[in-house]
Amino acid sequence: MSSRRMLLGMQFGNGYGAQVTSWRAPNVDPKNYTDIDAVVRYAQAAERGKIQFLFLPDTPALSSDLTHEAPQMTLDPLLTLAAVARGTSRIGMVATGSTTFIEPYNLARQFKALDVMSHGRAGWNPATTSDPNAAANFGQTIAERPERYGRAHEVIQIVQALWGSWEEDAWIADPTTGIFADPAKVRPVNLGGQYVSSRGPLPIPPSEQGQPVLFSAGGGEYGLTLAGRYASGVIGSTFSIDDARAQRDAAREAAGAAGRDPDEVKFFAGLMPAIAPTVRDAVERRMLLGTNTFPQRVPYLGQMLGLRLDPRQIDEPLTAEQLAAARPSPYDPRAPRAFEVANQGWTLREILGHGVIDYHPTPVGPASVTADHMQEWFEAGAVDGFWVSIDTYEDGIDTFVDEVVPLLQERGLFHEDYEGKTLRDHLGAAPQYGLDPRVSGVGVAH
Repeated sequence: MSSRRMLLGMQFGNGYGAQVTSWRAPNVDPKNYTDIDAVVRYAQAAERGKIQFLFLPDTPALSSDLTHEAPQMTLDPLLTLAAVARGTSRIGMVATGSTTFIEPYNLARQFKALDVMSHGRAGWNPATTSDPNAAANFGQTIAERPERYGRAHEVIQIVQALWGSWEEDAWIADPTTGIFADPAKVRPVNLGGQYVSSRGPLPIPPSEQGQPVLFSAGGGEYGLTLAGRYASGVIGSTFSIDDARAQRDAAREAAGAAGRDPDEVKFFAGLMPAIAPTVRDAVERRMLLGTNTFPQRVPYLGQMLGLRLDPRQIDEPLTAEQLAAARPSPYDPRAPRAFEVANQGWTLREILGHGVIDYHPTPVGPASVTADHMQEWFEAGAVDGFWVSIDTYEDGIDTFVDEVVPLLQERGLFHEDYEGKTLRDHLGAAPQYGLDPRVSGVGVAH
């Protein structure tokens, strides 16, 4: 049996779960949005399952329909993870930080501070924010993609240079000699480009892993170039093994083109499991969460199936005539799954309860269904691991940890315990301190 083991990250957001209506789920305190103790408790549950890292998506804007939905993002990713760092000891913590609206010095200081506070467990997902609502919060408009990604390259390189502005042995802290640090080894970076610049240095020495690990969650040619040059982890969105394998291969090829070892980049496919003792129970769980949202999704389900569907039919299955006319949309990768479920005789509400419109695949039923999905994709060489989005944190994380993780461990697919102490250890990421000399100089000048 291969010694290769899958890696697992977990989506971490608003104190409720990945479903927008999880704030209404049974046994959930609806005020958890501002309860940091609950968030820390959920992180501890994930750590109990030996999950390698938490991943916090973020955008600097409020874009939810607050009538029925809680905001999906945490109050503030770095402040949240600072609290999590104090309540955990091993799990990695990756936060999104905008390269478009945050200056590189601020990003460098905040993420390296988190890295030091957590003893080397921090990671950064540089995001080229494209939300006009976010731009408006900074009195700006969204720039064209080439400009946003050009700025991103400059920001990342300056941030990494700032992280290395203390040499690794610069901090002496010797009370006998009275020497705190060697000033000759704490130097400005003096980097600047077309969009951003910084003098430095930071007031922060290295962490146990040196500096935070970089992730990428952007798609397209521009995002792939960013991932290939800088990322150790890539979060993907894909609904088939073939597409996942293609995305993983593309990330590895981009790393090789940037002069890096392709094995330095780990690809994580998204997963949104619906776990319960039976398929019926799992569907019922999702339907309860979808009480207010499913009716408005019926027309979109119709588009996926090439039909004009009326929300008034939500508690009925497709008619024989509708089934005969249905065709999965070639423009939506989720459509084949929706078509498959529709042909099993479920009602429209139950079809939606199968998660067919979720933004990642949704295995439905006992824990073994989720474990089988993960095993199939992993053994097919389509992924290095998964980014798991739990529907409701309050009971869902424990269910995944207590039911899915042991199955993966029994099958030899997932580790039994943390082998190292840092995020870089968990991922098997290459050592790095400061700017990677193999990819330096893209749009940045001294």
